[in-house]
Amino acid sequence: MDSPAETDSERLRVEPTPTSGRQTVLLTSDGVRIEAEHLPAANGSGRLAIVVAHGFTGSLERPAVRRAARQFSRYGAVVTFSFRGHGRSGGRSTVGDLEVLDLAAAVDWAHRLGYARVVTVGFSMGGSVVLRHAPGAGLAAVVAVSSPARWYYRGTAPMRRLHWVVTRPAGRLVSRFGLKTRIHPEDWDPVPVSPVESVPLIAPTPLLIVHGDRDAYFPLDHPLSLAAAAGEGGAELWIERGFGHAENAADPALLGRIGDWLTSRVPPA
Repeated sequence: MDSPAETDSERLRVEPTPTSGRQTVLLTSDGVRIEAEHLPAANGSGRLAIVVAHGFTGSLERPAVRRAARQFSRYGAVVTFSFRGHGRSGGRSTVGDLEVLDLAAAVDWAHRLGYARVVTVGFSMGGSVVLRHAPGAGLAAVVAVSSPARWYYRGTAPMRRLHWVVTRPAGRLVSRFGLKTRIHPEDWDPVPVSPVESVPLIAPTPLLIVHGDRDAYFPLDHPLSLAAAAGEGGAELWIERGFGHAENAADPALLGRIGDWLTSRVPPA
């Protein structure tokens, strides 16, 4: 899917790379302007950067993403950004396809900021994106929270509603004005590689898959399929009791455990 020129992004300009906690605008390889923010590590030290990829209808300004960024800053610097079609970023959402280019721009920015080790943490749609981006990306670790394993899943009521939003003109209007998310109207062509097809290619990069037993969007066969595809020793799987879906349900305790896992797998350089 090609991303058309977006009037929503005309007011944004590409700014110099910031050296401390402030926002900038990144340019993806296909020319979409992406808002991003760098939050230094809370302790002021370390060479680890955690790039956070939000879920569908999220953005770097959403409280749940802000909460995750603050929690993760205890373990390293944090880069947050808004996927295309979300927040103040340009373009239109392709619901997990071209978003890989947005994540790549954020990871590249983290490297340009001077961080020797970069990890990605994705939630829901962002989880599928970090899994698809990871093979060959040179990351220090990858975490996928509440990620789908395969495309076109409609087995739950929330996913049937989401497909209506994405595929119907009326649904896209609801998304644009009600959810503040602009969706590309064209179908995928070609269909991108699915998360479960990408997972076997991530090793030897450490991979953590986190999923809740109360996830209303994707049942447990999704994380189990991802872990199985990773093969023996290819991924660590956490099935969290009482946990719902993605960043909105992730409390500080879970975020802290993810941060602990990252620092245990990625010691300071």
